[in-house]
Amino acid sequence: MSSEPVAAAAPTRKRPKPGERRVQILQALAAMLEQPGAERVTTAALAARLEVSEAALYRHFASKAQMFEGLIDFIEQSVFTLINQITERSAPGQEQAARIIAMLVQFAEKNPGMTRVMVGDALVYENERLQNRMNQFFDKIEATLRQALRGAAAAEGSATPSVDAQVRASALTAFVVGRLQRFARSGFRRQPSEHLDVAVALML
Repeated sequence: MSSEPVAAAAPTRKRPKPGERRVQILQALAAMLEQPGAERVTTAALAARLEVSEAALYRHFASKAQMFEGLIDFIEQSVFTLINQITERSAPGQEQAARIIAMLVQFAEKNPGMTRVMVGDALVYENERLQNRMNQFFDKIEATLRQALRGAAAAEGSATPSVDAQVRASALTAFVVGRLQRFARSGFRRQPSEHLDVAVALML
């Protein structure tokens, strides 16, 4: 058995796993979007924030558009998971619709950077496909509200419950988009939850 001393292993800098680095990039992008005037974030600024090269970013994302798609994936998964929980626990109707609106507002307040993506401010200079995805996101929200409200309209004795539900769902969707736009464009000073219950009750 050799009596030669074993050389100590040189300390190595722990490198994040590919999945971890992707999350770090998306978290940094979302954080940058929370800053005033940050509607347009460059990959150079993002790389500087993470203290890596731009080439390092592109090892994890093929383009900046793909980074924004990662944020949209997070928004969709988070919001629609919460909507599914609401629809499973609440009977269809005005209460269910009000809870969905409140959830969207709470999500925006907790994730200001994501709000800029949701209302399209952060997507103005990006691929048009990204804006189309957010349009489809709100179309799906409106369809969910319409479904929730159809039964309530019928119970109220409406002769045209589908039409009434469509009108209310459209108004609620436009309302929440407007609240999120005001939140983003005020530099996140005007909270979208301001007098929320009263405003929603007027539309329901």
